[in-house]
Amino acid sequence: MDAPNQNAQIIPAGHFSSLLKHWRNVRRLTQIELAVDANVSAKHLCFLETGRSQPSREMVQLLCSALDLPLEERNALHVAAGFVPPYGDKGLAADNLQPVRQALDFILRQQEPYPGIVVDGRWDVRMRNQGSARLLKPFRDSYEMEAGLADNAMHVVFHPKGLRQFIVNWDEFAGQLIQILHRDVAQGSRAAAQLLGEIMAYPGLSAEWRLPQQVSASAPVMTMHLAKGDYRLAFFSTFTTLAMPMDAALQQIKIECFFPADDATAEKARQLAL
Repeated sequence: MDAPNQNAQIIPAGHFSSLLKHWRNVRRLTQIELAVDANVSAKHLCFLETGRSQPSREMVQLLCSALDLPLEERNALHVAAGFVPPYGDKGLAADNLQPVRQALDFILRQQEPYPGIVVDGRWDVRMRNQGSARLLKPFRDSYEMEAGLADNAMHVVFHPKGLRQFIVNWDEFAGQLIQILHRDVAQGSRAAAQLLGEIMAYPGLSAEWRLPQQVSASAPVMTMHLAKGDYRLAFFSTFTTLAMPMDAALQQIKIECFFPADDATAEKARQLAL
């Protein structure tokens, strides 16, 4: 049996056999373990991985469930096997997703006067509330980075001329944030894998951040401390995702809500909202 590859990387969609073996290794399963989970024979699974057998659509669906793949990768595995992908991938722009957009807008409005944003699988900001625009404007006005990068939540934190220059506890905060990106990669996000490579190209990043690390819990929540002259803010944040999405892009949507970590930040948010 093949030994699990703990450092397996996301690979482009290709032959079904290679993708199946890739995801079995990522999930750190032996052929026997996956066969048991999928309720198929180990011999048949071996034939699928070597290309000696071709799967039915039902078999692809069964293996996707056993491997707990995200919808994006379920689509890729179906395509690699020669089938039409079963899940849509239109995201928020689709006409039939107006109720979802309305729900996201409602959540962001309820977050006022504190910041709230909606990010996609690449961490591009797709929606933001007025609290985000008001409170972060002094920092955004000083960015020296491409507009596209300035609207990406990860690039903004790690770019030397983005929000990074104003994060007082940047080493600690960025070190924990990169682990969230590593978790996205481990869960199967191709977009996150590409983004991680882009982020790690920035100067001044610890070499240890290239691999997943165990994060030490020095505080109950991770707080981001911002300062530009006398203008100071402190936030911790929460992430919310959509329950049971049936669209690959929607599955990657995150709503990030920022909450004041001290009384001074709460008061500043209320004053600016008047």
